[in-house]
Amino acid sequence: MPLLPRLLRHLTTTAASGKRAFPVATLKAIEDVIAQGERLHRAEVRLVIEAALPLIDVWRHVNARDRARELFSHYRVWDTEGNCGLLVYINLADHKVEIITDRAVGRALTPEEWRDICGLMTQGFRRGIFHDSMISALAALNHKLEQHFPDTGERRNQLPDTPLIL
Repeated sequence: MPLLPRLLRHLTTTAASGKRAFPVATLKAIEDVIAQGERLHRAEVRLVIEAALPLIDVWRHVNARDRARELFSHYRVWDTEGNCGLLVYINLADHKVEIITDRAVGRALTPEEWRDICGLMTQGFRRGIFHDSMISALAALNHKLEQHFPDTGERRNQLPDTPLIL
């Protein structure tokens, strides 16, 4: 994507855009779905929503995948027992969803399964259906994680369930 249009898109996608897409009720529903899932499986899900990248990152051609990796490290999603943390990153300006996983979780699902989960979000987002798309994708993710990492009753919640808005 050419730099100028991307810069403009990131400049005009504001925090208000994020609040319209993810109002308080949607954020609470997302938190509840993450918490419910983590009672069924040992994986740790962290959701980060970013309306737009800092302009310096756009100028430096940072893409959504690189930004997600940076946030995965910054928020220590990799630092979970059993190497079962994962970060779901949403960038509204770039219209991108990225899932970054720790070793154990990354190997458990096929690339197609990860793409399907991302697709549930992006297809709905394109139609402006953020709430239902997000809840459906997280429910599908929880189902897959429950199959591969069933709860043993021994774990504690290691990452916040509340979506992080940047």
